Amino acid sequence: MDRADEVEELGGKLAAEMDPSGSDDMSILAMQRIFNHQPNGPATPVDMVLDYFRYDYEFAEPPRATSLQNTEPTATFADFGDDAHFVADQRGFETLVHHIAGLYLSTDNAGNVVDPRLKLNKVVRGIWYTRRGVVVSTEDNSRYSADYVIVSTSLGVLQSDLIQFNPQLPDWKIIAIYRFDMAVYTKIFLKFPRKFWPTGPGKQFFVYASSRRGYYGMWQSFEEEYPGSNVLMVTVTDRESRRVEQQPDDATKAEAVAVLRRMFPGVDVPDATDIYVPRWWSDRFFRGSYSNWPIGVNRYEYDQLRAPVGRVYFTGEHTSEHYNGYVHGAYLAGMESADILINSVFNNVEFKVRGKYDDLQAAAEAM
Repeated sequence: MDRADEVEELGGKLAAEMDPSGSDDMSILAMQRIFNHQPNGPATPVDMVLDYFRYDYEFAEPPRATSLQNTEPTATFADFGDDAHFVADQRGFETLVHHIAGLYLSTDNAGNVVDPRLKLNKVVRGIWYTRRGVVVSTEDNSRYSADYVIVSTSLGVLQSDLIQFNPQLPDWKIIAIYRFDMAVYTKIFLKFPRKFWPTGPGKQFFVYASSRRGYYGMWQSFEEEYPGSNVLMVTVTDRESRRVEQQPDDATKAEAVAVLRRMFPGVDVPDATDIYVPRWWSDRFFRGSYSNWPIGVNRYEYDQLRAPVGRVYFTGEHTSEHYNGYVHGAYLAGMESADILINSVFNNVEFKVRGKYDDLQAAAEAM
């Protein structure tokens, strides 16, 4: 861990020296090799799982697929601090969404959103757009006309065929959408008839060092948040997430319990009585968990990802320049996209994509 901390710090210094355009960017894996750090091979399972803990566990993809410049340092931790807290509020995380919606949509006396403009359980399948307006069609054959539309689906949905744009989005927009990765991050919950794992200070997390990267490696207990619940959570990502999503829950349960029995030899580890496996990748309304900024994508291509196409505007965590992959990134991106639309409609200020050749053009004009 000390060596990994040292290399990460060196990587941060290297990233700070890179051209802001992203033209000098490299993968985290390349940075590790530059500083002679090889936690993936030849490496011990411990080296590999600690590397997984540091990168995959955060970005949902391995260092070879993750941008150095856009993750060292991670803007979220640099701007808001290193602490991360588990939300154990029984009302659920969605309470925040309902609260924010209630600030501008009509609610009843109980605070429930009852605004007739909010259409729930509608599956958008088509967006027609012209210079005069847009029409949005849904799976139940409803149609909604408007002057503009803001598309706030996940990047994974944009990469799927759920919504058909007519006319088809321009080539530059399609290419930008597919340059980014939609990562998969799966939190699997297992319930047991009794607690058999250690608890107390410094024992909430435990790590399984496998020779197979990401194989049921990161475990967390909830005795502090939910005393007596006898629930463990194990996180898998990327390829393991996709594999787990495609097999029966009983198979996943058996694999996870087998890992626990190897982790705690000599302990009577009972069979799990229940399991919950989210399937973000298989769900047509998500097609993944959140976006990851891959190597080689520069600021120009990021601008293209969030740039409007005519009267069609785009938002979501994947359009957040600094906080993609996080809920606050989605929240802030929504406000930024609204500002882009407002500036265009009321102030006649068009969104400007930072060009690949701005520096060359400026030099040519100076000459």
